Amino acid sequence: MQPTRKKFEKDRGRWRGRWLLTSCASTEPNGDAMDSSDRLQAARDVRRAVLGDEYVDGQTAEPNPALQEFQDHITAAAWGAWARGGALTPRDRSLLVLAMTAALGRMEEFRLHAGARRRTGATDDELDELLFMIAGYCGVPAGVAAKRALGEVRAAERGA
Repeated sequence: MQPTRKKFEKDRGRWRGRWLLTSCASTEPNGDAMDSSDRLQAARDVRRAVLGDEYVDGQTAEPNPALQEFQDHITAAAWGAWARGGALTPRDRSLLVLAMTAALGRMEEFRLHAGARRRTGATDDELDELLFMIAGYCGVPAGVAAKRALGEVRAAERGA
């Protein structure tokens, strides 16, 4: 029996619908069943919706099969957490990723996700406030680095 699918759709910073499957072994938080290939496709769809076609196409155009497999691995691991549903909205997940990447000093990833904020529903005011949380809980150097990275993202968006 072939799984029945319903595609992700984005509406006002939230995704409506999910890959709903009727003939698979594992389940999502809401009880929907999904197999690993469908979970990977759902993760790919969310990654593309958040980061955009240009970035994802650039990352997945790798001719080396081992590096293609690596892309699938990181997509399933990281973006599978976004695609699984549950109580967190895309905005919530975006703010968490920004806080975690800042805490870990992963400014390249912080910049990537800060640039994608509008696709997730996170606002500039929320990111400004997040800087205070990062500085308070992760340390002033992490907060300052995140502030600088956010400034670079905003300057690039303005064309400065």
